[in-house]
Parts: sequence; structure tokens; C-alpha cells
Amino acid sequence: MKIFLITIILLTSMIYAQDINKTTTDEKTGKTMLTGLTTREAFKDTAFAGWFEDEYANYEPDITVVDSLNWQITNLKMLVVYGTWCSDSRREVPRLLKILDLSMFPAEKLTLIAVDRKKQAEGFDAASKDIQLVPTVIVYSGDKELGRIIETPGETLEKDIFKILSAK
Repeated sequence: MKIFLITIILLTSMIYAQDINKTTTDEKTGKTMLTGLTTREAFKDTAFAGWFEDEYANYEPDITVVDSLNWQITNLKMLVVYGTWCSDSRREVPRLLKILDLSMFPAEKLTLIAVDRKKQAEGFDAASKDIQLVPTVIVYSGDKELGRIIETPGETLEKDIFKILSAK
């Protein structure tokens, strides 16, 4: 019986693990793209590491603003919907993750969803989140949306996030 239970647990975890960092081929370019729920580990893949690492390393956020980001809001979480095929996402997502790292944003409160060119991903309803352009960064307190950054920031990512958090 123990072996049966262990086998079931291992098979279940393998099935769920396959749903994260899923890749597919972009029909337009023939290149690899991510779809669905992703983790930061996905950016270590050679298909994405070049642009991700360059943008992450070269972005110099305003440290004064980054240091003033207050992540202490009750039930704060962040959803980032992006496309690895999208130049805006390739620029803004690494920058955002650098800001989150520097400001000690709790990693477990971040959800990354990669969508295809139709803004779709298995298990994700983009229409219910009104996703029309990527990347879209949505900051929540519980189920209440505090604000969003769509495609490109108004000023800089760190300043736009600060404004969202300050308006709570």
C-alpha cells in the first residue's frame, strides 16, 4: 500500500510539474516561446536567457524609489502576463524582476503567466483580466486590483509601482 501511495504522489507531482514553464513553437517565427504558468527558472532556458540576462543586468532602476516600495500591504500579490515573443515583454519583465529582487518582494506573491500571440494560455482566462496588451502587470490587495501597468510604464516601472502602492 505504501508503494502505491508513493507512486501516486510521484506521478501526480510529475503531471503538475509539466504544466509549469511549458514551451511551444511560435507559428509566426518558428522560435520557442513559453505559455502558461511560468517561474523564473524558465528564463534560464537558452531560448530566453540571452535577452533576459542582458536586460536584467543592464537595467539601472532608481534605487531611492526601489528602496521606498512598501510591500507590507495586506494580502498583496502581483500578476504579470507577458509574451516571450513580445519585445515590450522582453524589455520590461527582466526589469520588473530586478526591481522586485532589489526591493525584497516576496517571491511567493508573484504569478507569471506567458501567453501566445492571441493572448491565450492553457488554464488562464485573459479576457476575465482584460488583458489586451503585454506585458500587463497587475497589483492586487486580496482580490481588489490596486492598479496595473500595461505594455510600457508611464514613467519607469519602479515609479509606476510606487504610485500604485501609494494610492492604496
